[in-house]
Amino acid sequence: MIKEPSWIKEYDFSYKNFHEIPNDVFESINQKLTHLYNEAPLVSIVIAAWNEEVNILKNIASLADQITCFPFEIIVVDNNSTDLTSKTLNKLKVRSYFQGIQGAGPARQLGMENAKGKYILLADADCVYPKCWVEEMIKVLTEPGVVCVYGRYSFISEIGYPRWQLWILEKMKDIIAELRHIKRPYLNTFGISMGYVTEYGLKAGFIMHNTRGEDGRLSFDLMKYGKIKQVKSDRARPWTAPRTLQRDGSFFKALTSRIIIESKKLLSLFSSHKPHDTKTSKND
Repeated sequence: MIKEPSWIKEYDFSYKNFHEIPNDVFESINQKLTHLYNEAPLVSIVIAAWNEEVNILKNIASLADQITCFPFEIIVVDNNSTDLTSKTLNKLKVRSYFQGIQGAGPARQLGMENAKGKYILLADADCVYPKCWVEEMIKVLTEPGVVCVYGRYSFISEIGYPRWQLWILEKMKDIIAELRHIKRPYLNTFGISMGYVTEYGLKAGFIMHNTRGEDGRLSFDLMKYGKIKQVKSDRARPWTAPRTLQRDGSFFKALTSRIIIESKKLLSLFSSHKPHDTKTSKND
């Protein structure tokens, strides 16, 4: 969608740090979390958080508003944060753990090992999620033969990154995802919106050091147990700030660099990746 959905504004908190967050905001979110609590969840939402003392509040607030028939729990792993992420988590009624090994892989591994659910959904700490996200993801993940799913995501506009430009980038990204899915679907599995069967996730395991692509590595290993499927529902898209794009500078630079990278990889998308050890391979 070109325009941002109106529900995003519900989580547009303007707090700059933990100390600015009023107690009544925590109380409101916790009331919803208490209502969602289930001793035997079917789904475990695992979130790795590194220096997200305010963003994690938006994230949990959106997850607390989920409308689903699938009982779920929320697990947040503080990945060696140096800010007040731990204080924010201590005031929220979620299960939280501390992982001193830096990296999303080690953080998600710890969360998975402590999960109660038969299924795991990965979410990013700096994203907000639509009310149908759990429902749409698990409906596909519970289909026969499916061991892993991934969804699409969108960017929230900011100064220098208008929504219409971000929409163009997303459309290009969706086209590339369709090509990747033919032979290399694991390249589309990002922790921002991804799910898998806990039993097989524990067998495959995350890479235990700080490197990018830990989500795709896990998915590659999961393919020996079943298939990866895409959740195409636009309603289920999580939304995130364009922080990854801003690292490149202007929107034009971000767009150009991604076109160059994907162009170089285009031909490889039509052949299957040879079996390899994902725990020691390099990101070439």
